[in-house]
Amino acid sequence: MATLVFLHAHPDDESSSTAGTMARAAVRGDRVILVVATDGACGEEALDADPHETVAARRHRELEASAKVLGVSRVEWLGYHDSGMTGWPQNHAPGSFMDSDAEEAGRRLADILDEEDADALIGYDWHGNYGHPDHVMVHHVTWSAVEQAARRPRVLEVSINRERQAKAAQLARSRGLTQKMPDPVYPGDDGNPIGTPEADLRWAVDVRDLAEVKRAALKCHASQTSDITAFTSLPDDIFAEVFGWECYREPSVEGPVKVAWPFDGAPWPGTPSRCTCADEGRPMPGDAPDTRPEDAVGPGDPGDPGSLVDRQVSDPGAPGVQGHAVDSAARHS
Repeated sequence: MATLVFLHAHPDDESSSTAGTMARAAVRGDRVILVVATDGACGEEALDADPHETVAARRHRELEASAKVLGVSRVEWLGYHDSGMTGWPQNHAPGSFMDSDAEEAGRRLADILDEEDADALIGYDWHGNYGHPDHVMVHHVTWSAVEQAARRPRVLEVSINRERQAKAAQLARSRGLTQKMPDPVYPGDDGNPIGTPEADLRWAVDVRDLAEVKRAALKCHASQTSDITAFTSLPDDIFAEVFGWECYREPSVEGPVKVAWPFDGAPWPGTPSRCTCADEGRPMPGDAPDTRPEDAVGPGDPGDPGSLVDRQVSDPGAPGVQGHAVDSAARHS
């Protein structure tokens, strides 16, 4: 039996990106720990909201319900506030995850790793799949925790398989479906294409047989209507293609992507890798990058489907609103 710790940015990220892996691990007898960095307070206010319940409190309840669906053994919160999308006023609100000290946040996570004597830690790729500042921060906090843990865990980074996801989205569009879904045609919050090229991935976990478990976990987050309704209303075959594969980078492992279960053979050696973002000039959340990759598409570029703001919400600073056309899509990984 292995102990696997999954770090996610917001309540509902677990359901859209690693739910199948978590559920399978739990069924196999592994101990699954879910750590959530933020309170999700920038999410949508529930249509049936209790006037005495905050958005954060509602999302806390929904996360606990999702964790039960997935067989999670323990849920922990790092205690930060949702930072919202890039450029939102909440980015720099007191207690925002985006503005947190990565070493301090990493210490909070390392304490959990130490308590659990964790075998593996699962975080996000270097740009959090699509550049949301809280997702990018998850990447940095993951590696900070690795450096501070008493026992270095093995590290995997969940990411969207860019090529596979493009085909799934194209299939959905060819069927006339218009719901929001992860689609690499559109740029992420940082202007970069969402996800990771398949050549840079190491594990592809086929969770199509757990599609209904994943759908059930998503439905636990019913307050996030614009996202959850779009995702869960997809026809079964399209849902399985869009959400039925969970892919991971493993920085210490070279070679082509392998369609297999990554968590056989525990215990494993701790990762020999470290975060290389500083070496490669990758920005911290909120920092304006000097350059973008050649394949990045940003607002105003040829092929840009419209500004990110136009495709999300009319007033990104409105209280209780986080209409993530790109956010929710890319939260699927």
